Amino acid sequence: MLIKQIPIRNDLRNYMYLLACEKTSNAIAIDPLDHENCLKVAEELGWTIKIVANTHHHHDHIGGNDQVIAATGAKLVAHQDAMDSIPGVNTGLIAGDDLQCGEITLKVMDTPGHTMSHICLYFHGSDEEQPALFCGDTLFNAGVGRCDFGGEPKILHKTFEDQIFPLANNVRIYPGHDYIENNLEFTLDREPDNKQALSLREKFQNGLKAESFVSDIGLEREINVFFRLNIAQVRAGIAASLNIELEHLDNEKTFIGLRKLRDNW
Repeated sequence: MLIKQIPIRNDLRNYMYLLACEKTSNAIAIDPLDHENCLKVAEELGWTIKIVANTHHHHDHIGGNDQVIAATGAKLVAHQDAMDSIPGVNTGLIAGDDLQCGEITLKVMDTPGHTMSHICLYFHGSDEEQPALFCGDTLFNAGVGRCDFGGEPKILHKTFEDQIFPLANNVRIYPGHDYIENNLEFTLDREPDNKQALSLREKFQNGLKAESFVSDIGLEREINVFFRLNIAQVRAGIAASLNIELEHLDNEKTFIGLRKLRDNW
């Protein structure tokens, strides 16, 4: 599978993606907000967009749908429960569905929390290629999605416990936004001596470009504080910041506490 991560460079720092079958050059466009750039890149690469896939219904993910579809005749797919909030969906997807394009097969994951009708698309990988997760606003590099625009942090935590945390360390992460440098600062605010987060921050300070950076689940376990819920320093900090008795905290309450702090950090 060929992957093109396209930064939009708007105020929200969105990413959109083109995924192409190496044999057929047929492609999936994920959340193609900047339709002109999406179409231009596809043309330059010689890829034919057959499917537009939305991870969720927020405008900064669906805003380019109509123009891409008008130009290509692509079919639009999204979560089954988002069909009323995303105009023109041809096929509603549910957990476990396969999304097929040429020889690409992506497994649909139902991942509520940021919104209640959010999907991630999982590529199982092969002997030659690592698996990959196209995760919209569920998982970011070094962070997780907000829940105050139609979501619920308790449900987002369950999504992580049930579906994200169990993923293999070599699963590559392709999120819907570039927030990594701010997210690293939040991790270090909670865990100032986190060596991996300090090292990665230094790399960005010395010229590493966020737009060329691809994380994986193994690295997220080290730099993403939302993966580090049972670390004593993280949990003690939540108790102090939110004035909660430490013995009353478990992983769920720690996750919710971190999300609450991050909302206004």
